[in-house]
Amino acid sequence: MNNLPSSAFAFSSTVSPHVYQSFSRSQGAEKFSAAKLERTNLTVSWARHTDEVLQAQRLRFAVFAQEMGARLSTRLPGHDVDYFDSFCEHLLVRDERTNEVVGTCRVLTPAQAKRVGSTFSDLAFDLTRLRSLRSSMVELGRSCVHHDYRCGGVAMALWGALVEFMVRNQMSTMIGTASVVSHS
Repeated sequence: MNNLPSSAFAFSSTVSPHVYQSFSRSQGAEKFSAAKLERTNLTVSWARHTDEVLQAQRLRFAVFAQEMGARLSTRLPGHDVDYFDSFCEHLLVRDERTNEVVGTCRVLTPAQAKRVGSTFSDLAFDLTRLRSLRSSMVELGRSCVHHDYRCGGVAMALWGALVEFMVRNQMSTMIGTASVVSHS
């Protein structure tokens, strides 16, 4: 395991994992049904090693490429990897029973955005009017939740940890891009 470089920002207390009570959709369930839910424990933590980042990148590939059909240009088969990944902090939600990463979000801090020269959003949009906010602005990206865990608990765990991070580091603004799938 390779340790990741130390963050310039203090991690929230999610470093020692919180346990969230949530629900998981049964494997292969076509429609959400309360009868098909099974109780599970979720833990939230920040990636500390490259193998943990790789787990997040595998989940992202499964969701974005395999499930949503995105065509990803990646140098590592079965992983969603891009230039910004090595500059970001990676938030992970795990199913405590299996230790599987079932949710993830990456965070680009102001210091790292300055170091890399931009945010991912800067590549798609003209954000010059946000210039005054950049010192307290983080970018969220590549957020996703495993198909079988989309009943709210994983998203709530991610958002709870992100709020803690924002408050602890006195950040005021979140930006990011999103992919939306339309089912007509």
